[in-house]
Amino acid sequence: MKITTKLEKFTNALYLESGRILEPYELMYETYGELNHDKSNVVVICHALTGSHHAAGRYEGDRKAGWWDSMIGDNKPIDTTKYFVICVNVLGSPFGSTSPMSFKHQSNKRYGLEFPVITISDIVKAQRILFDRLGIHKVHAIIGGSMGGMQALCFAIEYPNFAKHVISLASTYATQPWAIAFNKIAREAITKDPAFKNGQYDPDEISQNGFNGLAIGRMSGFISYLSPKTMQRKFSRNYDEKDGLYDLFGKFQVEKYLNYNGYNFVNWFDPLSYLYITKAINIFDASRNYDSLEDSLSNIVAKLTLIAFSGDLLFLPKEMKEIEECMIRVGKKDLVRYIEIDSDYGHDAFLVETDKFAHHVTNALEDS
Repeated sequence: MKITTKLEKFTNALYLESGRILEPYELMYETYGELNHDKSNVVVICHALTGSHHAAGRYEGDRKAGWWDSMIGDNKPIDTTKYFVICVNVLGSPFGSTSPMSFKHQSNKRYGLEFPVITISDIVKAQRILFDRLGIHKVHAIIGGSMGGMQALCFAIEYPNFAKHVISLASTYATQPWAIAFNKIAREAITKDPAFKNGQYDPDEISQNGFNGLAIGRMSGFISYLSPKTMQRKFSRNYDEKDGLYDLFGKFQVEKYLNYNGYNFVNWFDPLSYLYITKAINIFDASRNYDSLEDSLSNIVAKLTLIAFSGDLLFLPKEMKEIEECMIRVGKKDLVRYIEIDSDYGHDAFLVETDKFAHHVTNALEDS
């Protein structure tokens, strides 16, 4: 599988939903496979909150493959011998695209909290501009899970003739209070950490000294990504054998897991990026600029596949089911298919249990 990573720079202003302007800006992206002569084999992959453009394969020296490597590659469910796959790092992310830690134009100062609030629509608009520059004006499919599924749905509504197929997994039509509440814990932990310094922290200091607020916030996120059954199966009530049961700070295995993942997260993600991207997730509502969800979804002309997971506690299956029901009410029954995967893993099933739904993705891609 051929992998190419590129950075595209834009000098034209990006007009944001908030009324603010981002100028200039950059987008990092990665491609897999070969573009055919008429550019009809493009599949766009949209990543989730902490994902990146590196969706598959390995860079030289990589310990870990891209975040959806089980799905993307030669002879895999999203087959790169057939499709030219492209994944763009979203605005605000710390992995190469313009973010709060980017330097302002002609300045040695970072944006910090002066970075504008971005929305899912802004993220998608920037990607659409990138694709136009690449000469890609229509794609075979757009696929995304979680926040990536929000982007996929946004593409279908706001750029209805851009994609033939849209596949949204483990997502929602609007972020609900339960998910916003988990994000609130993370956001409070980050901003109340003295190391935050009102967004003026030095990233080198964080890499050396850590950032407790981001680690604690990430722990709350991990809880929402799993389910009680997965927690029980993975950890039960097992205790760390090195700690005494009556040691006040002794840890159960689940606590040890949260500690490890939370504090390790600080080594590769940025606190301000977490704030800005969770804000975009919280704001997301596919009906916000329309009279109703039905009014919004009536724009869709792509074939829409919705894949939900029964054990997802972050974005409940009924939220995806509501999209299907709305599509039916507006006379688009033939364009929508809702699939609920039997899984007790939790929200992260779309990343972990790919064997349970991969064939549905392949079938949707091959549907004429």
